[in-house]
Amino acid sequence: MKVLVIGKGGREHAIVHAVSRSKRVNKLYAAPGNPGMQALAECVNISDSDVDGLLQFAKENAIDLTIVGPEATLALGIVDAFQKEGCKIFGPTKDATQVESSKDFSKQIMMKYGIPTASYATFDNYDAAVNYVERQGLPIVIKEDGLKAGKGVSVAFTMDDALQALDIAFSIEHNKVVIEEYLEGFEFSLICFVHEDLVLPMEIAQDHKCAYDEDKGPNTGGMGVYSPVRTITKEMVDEAMNNIMVPMAKAMVKEGHPFTGFLYGGLMLTKNGVKTIEFNARLGDPEAEVILPRLKTDFLDVIENIMNHQKSELEWDEDVTLGVVMASTGYPASSTKGKKITGLDQVDGYVFHMGTKQQEEQIVTDGGRVLLVLAKAKTLEEAYEKAYADVHKIHCDALFYRNDIGKKDM
Repeated sequence: MKVLVIGKGGREHAIVHAVSRSKRVNKLYAAPGNPGMQALAECVNISDSDVDGLLQFAKENAIDLTIVGPEATLALGIVDAFQKEGCKIFGPTKDATQVESSKDFSKQIMMKYGIPTASYATFDNYDAAVNYVERQGLPIVIKEDGLKAGKGVSVAFTMDDALQALDIAFSIEHNKVVIEEYLEGFEFSLICFVHEDLVLPMEIAQDHKCAYDEDKGPNTGGMGVYSPVRTITKEMVDEAMNNIMVPMAKAMVKEGHPFTGFLYGGLMLTKNGVKTIEFNARLGDPEAEVILPRLKTDFLDVIENIMNHQKSELEWDEDVTLGVVMASTGYPASSTKGKKITGLDQVDGYVFHMGTKQQEEQIVTDGGRVLLVLAKAKTLEEAYEKAYADVHKIHCDALFYRNDIGKKDM
């Protein structure tokens, strides 16, 4: 098979890594790709937002399967464009991508079908939103409605925090805001291969969203992750599948928005059971980087089978994977470009590139989250030690990282 992976971040590097291990692939392309993918795939200089250019490339190169990484590309309607031309592509249509591109859309479906989630209200008016926060009390969660790359969410513990989040949200014209009950508990990610009402769960992972140690600082796209998760039992995963993931996939079909692709459930184990924080329309980033390396079943077989409405038996490596994100100083508020990174060749584990660029002979920073350093071991504790030993071998003046990835499950 000739396979095209669309995207340039760590998630797409993980997809390329998984596809490259398939016995069925004989030519692998990444568009636009990144320096870390170059050993596994031919990187093609087409932007992941250039739908026409990507479609033309797929047709000219007789691509057998295209896999989409970024949510922004899905929201542009790339799946619709490919399907119209008879090109095989794995991902949700623009319509089905609303499960992520509009938090209000997914909340409405969850409420209608009794899928466990936090109580909420949606506002397009600043004063009404402030009044609601004052009535509900604190803490409270404020989410901008549209695509925010894992950001755009504020947990307000003070009225000043809430007002600041609302000021930022309503400074954008026509912005809507979803205000939710604050859920307490243990957060985890459950991602499924989905085709309409067929839902196949992957192994779960635990993402660390806050920028700094001990879950302090602003919300980010994810600062580190590990899989599997000791705290979450098989019974809890079954509860999540039966009450959340399968009902959501079936609800999307019933509502006329059938979903094909990777359906991501951001979930919370609360004292009242598992509840939904959010749905995403693609693989999580950084979750993909620790989940996909544990998949022993042929990744392309799984995708091809589910697109033909056939179930695969997924086999997983029992080892623990743990990934530490190295991000630009100032992330998530700012990012860096052009800062030299050294020591990548000294690492014992694997490094997924999230925001890097090749500049002459050097790898340099080119984004907010820059690298994910992955370690694999028999235990979480051993994976933690190995990952941080590798992190300390990588040097760059412009990078920071959390020191406590996985600690809450040890």
